[in-house]
Amino acid sequence: MEQKARRTFSDEFKTRAVELCRTSGKSVAEVAKDLGVANSGLRVWLKQSEVDAGRGPAGALTTAERAELAQLRKENRVLKEEREILKKAAVGSTGHRNAAWSVSAGV
Repeated sequence: MEQKARRTFSDEFKTRAVELCRTSGKSVAEVAKDLGVANSGLRVWLKQSEVDAGRGPAGALTTAERAELAQLRKENRVLKEEREILKKAAVGSTGHRNAAWSVSAGV
């Protein structure tokens, strides 16, 4: 069974969908059906817009904070990978340097 490709929506589309929910007098389900999106997706967009406006639950991350967190996690992962590579290179380099020193010192 083939999986459907996950659709992505622009920030502008999401913003307009949220505005439509708030101003049209239609239910979330009706607006979602009209736009061809899932009810749950539209509800997530509505909830996130509340957080972005400062009306969300305490500790909820705004869209900008979420983007920054994702960027920092990616950077952290890259730095950990680089550190592991350097550790392995140092172990290999140290082993060669000691062996060369031992041979030249006549040990």
